[in-house]
Amino acid sequence: MKLFWKEHIPLLSFYALQAFLIPLLYALLDVHFQIRLVLYGLLLSFSVLVVYLAFRYLTHRSFYNRLSAEDFDGDWNGALFRESDTAPLPEAMDRLLLLQEKHYRDELTAERSRMELHLAFVHRWVHQMKTPVSVLQLTAREMDDDTGDSIQEELDRLKKGLEMVLYTARLERFEQDFAIRPVPLLRTAAQAVKENRSLFIRKGIQANLIIDPELQVYSDEKWLLFLLGQILTNAVNYSGGPGKTVTIGARNPAEPDGFTELTVRDEGIGIAKEDLRRVFSPSYTGERGREYTESTGMGLYLVKEICNRLGHEVSIASELGAGTTVTLRFPHSPIPADNLTKL
Repeated sequence: MKLFWKEHIPLLSFYALQAFLIPLLYALLDVHFQIRLVLYGLLLSFSVLVVYLAFRYLTHRSFYNRLSAEDFDGDWNGALFRESDTAPLPEAMDRLLLLQEKHYRDELTAERSRMELHLAFVHRWVHQMKTPVSVLQLTAREMDDDTGDSIQEELDRLKKGLEMVLYTARLERFEQDFAIRPVPLLRTAAQAVKENRSLFIRKGIQANLIIDPELQVYSDEKWLLFLLGQILTNAVNYSGGPGKTVTIGARNPAEPDGFTELTVRDEGIGIAKEDLRRVFSPSYTGERGREYTESTGMGLYLVKEICNRLGHEVSIASELGAGTTVTLRFPHSPIPADNLTKL
């Protein structure tokens, strides 16, 4: 209704000006000026104006209501106005919007096709690169000198980078690539440490697992293994030197908390307080990350994204010079798959 009156402000303004000027003109030119006739004319014209505004509002009511809506639920029902509306302006607007929607959908379909082609290329490329990397790793292991160790270190970094690219691409089709089931927490954590043992050895860092062998959580084992690998990689890289320990522990608090907590705690350099709120942002490395050229700023971002999709919670606490603790919280009961994809 407000939009209707706003649109007709010019019309009402011109009508008011006319209602003032015409009686004034009659008064100046007609010596036999009769106020009754003038008032009768004004009343007649005002009645016509009221009839026009009422007709205009009734034929455009749904049109104005739609345009005045503060939110849009995405359901047009094929038109901007109700079927009873037959005014030319809503019909023309509806045709324009339908053409725009068709154009948008065509572009969206083309963009999806390009994205799917790109994702397929990324998957194929990563898998093709894994073969030469594996061959080079076997060759480097046969070399006993420092050169072989240096090559092995760089190949490990390359392998980690390829894995990150692959899992980042898989996030686009996450709903097609996960299965929630009970996962033994100790076995998964031990596997994550095993996959990163070269990094632990190279940095001189020890791993300490404090997890009940019977403890299980509802998650996807493949994705959980990947995000644990990202957390462990950060913990080791930012430990600050050999001789430190990365502790992986878990506890199963009593109800009504309803969550199992897994913590990864290092004894490293820590994170500045002003950086803590942004560590999960993509490509953000922070003050400490800039001191370590290996940092990409994507590890914790992927951890956060994966946790959101799996229905887990992730938090981080840190103190400069004392270390960092990353906490994962798993619900005691699985979240329905339909709800997970909407998180």
